[in-house]
Amino acid sequence: MQIQEQINLYIAGHPEWQRKLMVRIRQLVHAAAEDVQEAWRGQVPHFDLATTAMVSISASKTSVSIHFPHGAHFKPAKLAFEPASEDKQGRTIKFHEGDAIPEAAFSALLHKAAAYSMKLHDEGGDESGHQEHSELETILRKDPSAWVNWNAFGKADRREYSEWVADGRKEETRKRRIAQALEQIREGLTRDEAAHRVKGA
Repeated sequence: MQIQEQINLYIAGHPEWQRKLMVRIRQLVHAAAEDVQEAWRGQVPHFDLATTAMVSISASKTSVSIHFPHGAHFKPAKLAFEPASEDKQGRTIKFHEGDAIPEAAFSALLHKAAAYSMKLHDEGGDESGHQEHSELETILRKDPSAWVNWNAFGKADRREYSEWVADGRKEETRKRRIAQALEQIREGLTRDEAAHRVKGA
């Protein structure tokens, strides 16, 4: 199934108020970044720019969430991010039934997200950047699904996993983190998205 079809089906499978929100958000994302690419990871729609994750959309029973993987690096202006741990990069905005999207402010935020994605992409091209953790990559190569998702991630997202594994001081800690990373990557989740899911946001 094509990615666009998967996203269409995801949106269609929700109540009308959520469908309308997600359709409009999708339109605004494309309007903010003409070169944005749609992706399907972790069973939700994602939008990447220059191979770097820019934003994702997900729906729960009571809300539609727009997750900005690098939202900690830019301010939402007239919008408010949900409370989040300061040591995490990701930030989320939620809309509930009856809410109207403040399109000017939301579009401005999307432009910031697009600009930051391009910045990360440009910086990722620098040879002085962090090297990917070879042990993690060796394990991922053995799992076809995980390996496909790994290569679909932007350089910044791969670097986050690599640094997380490498930061484990003990061998048992690194092995545990590699196992966790494998499961998360197999689902198409970035490190920040995995943490976001665990918190139930």
